[in-house]
Amino acid sequence: MHTLPMPLDAMSAGPDGLDEFRVSAARDLATLLQRLADGNVQINLISSGGSVLSAVLWTIDAERRQISFSAEADDPGLQTLLESDDAVAVGYLDAVKIQFDLDDPVLVRGPRASVLRCAYPRELFRFQRRNAYRVRPLLRSAPTARLRHTEIAEMQLQLRVLDVSIGGCALFLPSDIPALRPGSALNEVLVELDADTRFQAQLRLQHITSLNAEQAGVRLGCEFINIGGDALRALQRFIDQTQKRGKLLALR
Repeated sequence: MHTLPMPLDAMSAGPDGLDEFRVSAARDLATLLQRLADGNVQINLISSGGSVLSAVLWTIDAERRQISFSAEADDPGLQTLLESDDAVAVGYLDAVKIQFDLDDPVLVRGPRASVLRCAYPRELFRFQRRNAYRVRPLLRSAPTARLRHTEIAEMQLQLRVLDVSIGGCALFLPSDIPALRPGSALNEVLVELDADTRFQAQLRLQHITSLNAEQAGVRLGCEFINIGGDALRALQRFIDQTQKRGKLLALR
């Protein structure tokens, strides 16, 4: 996996800046950090000079505003990190890259082990891998997304889900519904993929694609912006199960 940090300075120069990738809500921050810790995810701690130290997130203390990583006190990469002007942490949850700054790193030596203690991140960033696995829900499940039209507040929409990945989904917008604008935030979207996979999320409309004339509508390519840990796990299960069912059907 590509574990180099994303160039935030360059990306922030775009029309929407980094808002579509930023996670700063306390609950969402805590959920993503806890998933990194619970999964023993290997995280690259990268100094400004390019030195890389691989570690695991050990503890999360939101009240004291601290987190800590596993650390080998004699690792030469650790000293380089401590002397660096700035550093960043990069890891993966499924197909989503998680990235955040490491502020105030300090080596804390204990009788049995040492840890690298840092300030609790004020924000982190989520970036979907371009090759994230995408599945088409089985037609019998009639997957839908319920949302409010961004331009017509009183208009409630129920759109068919064309496909879904861990980082986003595609929706079908019929031609008789007023268009949505790319870049729009779709808030409080209720996604219902099947009887067991139902969650609420915020989406960002990334692009609109024309379909063939017979379908009389367009494809809305959307990215998940704010989605909880339980929803992510349910979504991952749905993708895995749909992939397995697809393989079984292909064998018949």
